[in-house]
Amino acid sequence: MATNKNGFVSVIIQYRLGAFGFLSSPEVKQHGALNAGLLDMNFALKWVQANIAKFGGDPSKVTIAGESAGAGAVLYQSQAYGGRQKEDLFRNVITASPWVPNQHDYDDEQPAEAYAAFLEASGCSETKESMKCLRAADTIVLQNASARISEAGPFGTFAFLPVTDGTFVQDRLSTTLTSKSLKGRRVLSGNMANEGVPLSPPTARTLQDFRDYIDLTFPDFSASDKDRLEETYSFPGDDLEVKPNATRFATSGTGLPTALNMSEFGTGNQQRLLNVFAEYAFVCPSYWAAEAFTEGWKYQFSAPPSYHGYDLQALWSGTPTPGKSFKHAFRRIWGNFITKNSPLISLEDAKGGVANSTISPAIKYGSSDISWPKWNKNQPVLLNMNATGGIPSFVQATDDLYYYVYSDPGVSNQISLADANAWEGGRGGRCEFWKAMASKVPY
Repeated sequence: MATNKNGFVSVIIQYRLGAFGFLSSPEVKQHGALNAGLLDMNFALKWVQANIAKFGGDPSKVTIAGESAGAGAVLYQSQAYGGRQKEDLFRNVITASPWVPNQHDYDDEQPAEAYAAFLEASGCSETKESMKCLRAADTIVLQNASARISEAGPFGTFAFLPVTDGTFVQDRLSTTLTSKSLKGRRVLSGNMANEGVPLSPPTARTLQDFRDYIDLTFPDFSASDKDRLEETYSFPGDDLEVKPNATRFATSGTGLPTALNMSEFGTGNQQRLLNVFAEYAFVCPSYWAAEAFTEGWKYQFSAPPSYHGYDLQALWSGTPTPGKSFKHAFRRIWGNFITKNSPLISLEDAKGGVANSTISPAIKYGSSDISWPKWNKNQPVLLNMNATGGIPSFVQATDDLYYYVYSDPGVSNQISLADANAWEGGRGGRCEFWKAMASKVPY
C-alpha cells in the first residue's frame, strides 16, 4: 500500500481452516455447511460490498488476491455457484502460486475416511448424533484432532479440503478454468521458480524414489499413465542416482539444463520430483488461470531462492530480501493491477531505483510503460522477474534442504519476456499433460 501511495484499501479476510472449515460427509451436508471456509470468504466479500465505501473504498472496483491456498481460494470464489453467483463481489483477481488441491465429491471415500478419523480422534465415534457430539466438544480437542488427521497423511498433503458440494462448488477447478465459467474480468497470475519447495519431499535420490512418490501421490493413475508421466518428465541420465554434493544452480528458463533436472534445490531425480509437484500443483494451474478470464497477465517470480511462499517477502515490509529494487517493481505491478486494471509498470519502476537493472521488455512508442502482452493461448508470454547480485546468506533448513538468500546492497533487477510454452524445456506441453490427467489427480 505504501509503495502505491495508499491508492487502495486492504481488507484481510479470515476464514476457518482444517476440519473447522472443510469437514465433509453426508452428516455435515444434512446438519451443517460443506466448504464452510469458502463460505466464510464469500460472506466477507458481501460485507465489503455493503461497507467498504465507509472506509473510502469503491465496491465496484474490488480485487481479490491470494497466495498458495489463498490463490486457489480466489479461484473458488470466481467459480462460485457455477460462476453464476447473483452478486458481483469483485472485478479482478490476483492468484499467486494457485494451489489447486485434490477435490472429491463430499461423500467420496477420501472425505469419508477423514471424517471417520476425525470423529474417533474427537471422541465422537460411538454416537449416532456425530455432529451434535462435535459441536459439544472442547475446541482444543477438535484443533488437535484436525491437526493429527492431516499430519498422518503423506508429505505435503492435507486431510480437509474443498469438496464438490453441488451448490457453491459444482465442479473441479481444472474444469471451470478451462470452461471459463467464472466471475471476474481480469487476472494477474503468477508462479515461483521453485514451487516444489518446501511441500514436496527433497529426499529422493534414485529413480525408484521418484516412482514411489508417483505411486503414493497419484493412486488413480494406471501403469500406462505413470509411464507417460515418466516420459513427459524424462531427461538424459534420468535412471541414475543423484550424486552427493552435485553442483546446483538456478536455470535460465530458456536454455539447458532445465527445471526437469536442475535448480538451486536439487539435481537429477531429486529435482525431477520437486518439479513434478511444482508443475501439477501450482505452476500449471497458474497457466490455466491466466487463460480463464477475459484479460490475463502471467509472471514468474524467479528472484532466488524463489521457493513456494517466498514472494510474501517481497510484498511485506521489514524483510531484508529479495532487495529493495525488486520489492519496488513487484509491489508496483500488483498496485497498478489493483488501481489501473493493468499490471504494466514504467521503466523507472521496473529498475526500482537501481541504474544497472536489466529490463528487456521494450517500451511501446508513446508510452513510458514496459511492454508485457496480455496472455494469449496461441502465443503465451510470461514476464520473468529475476534479480542478481547482493550479499549472499546461506540457509541450512534440513540436511536435504539448503540454499542462499540475497540482500542489499547490490541487488539489481533482471526482468524479461519469455515464451511460456517453451519455458523450462517445454512447460506448456507438460501443462497440457496435467490438463488431460486432471480427472485422475483429481483436481
